[in-house]
Amino acid sequence: METINISVINTIGDSYGVEAEDGQKIHELIKKALDAGHKVVVSFLNIEMLTTAFLNTAIGQLYKDFSEEQIKANFNVSDLSDAGKISLKRVVDTAKLYYQNPEALDESIKNILED
Repeated sequence: METINISVINTIGDSYGVEAEDGQKIHELIKKALDAGHKVVVSFLNIEMLTTAFLNTAIGQLYKDFSEEQIKANFNVSDLSDAGKISLKRVVDTAKLYYQNPEALDESIKNILED
């Protein structure tokens, strides 16, 4: 099984991973590689800033299309700062909860906002 290496800085052309649109570029590359049966490593080398919006779009939405087992077996990140690791863990935990039952979470949010 071939491993596809994706460099965030080379893909988005910036050392700031802050825009959801840039996260979508990364997501599409990851999804395409996983759909083709490849392993994927995303490198955050030389990335100076990350936002949860970027990480949600790039990585969080993988849980919509792939099982946790598929992601664990075929997807990795490298060169992520300690702060980035904390943000990514939060994004992944939230994504797993959300994609288990998105309608229930949407309804809960709606109910909270109406109160």
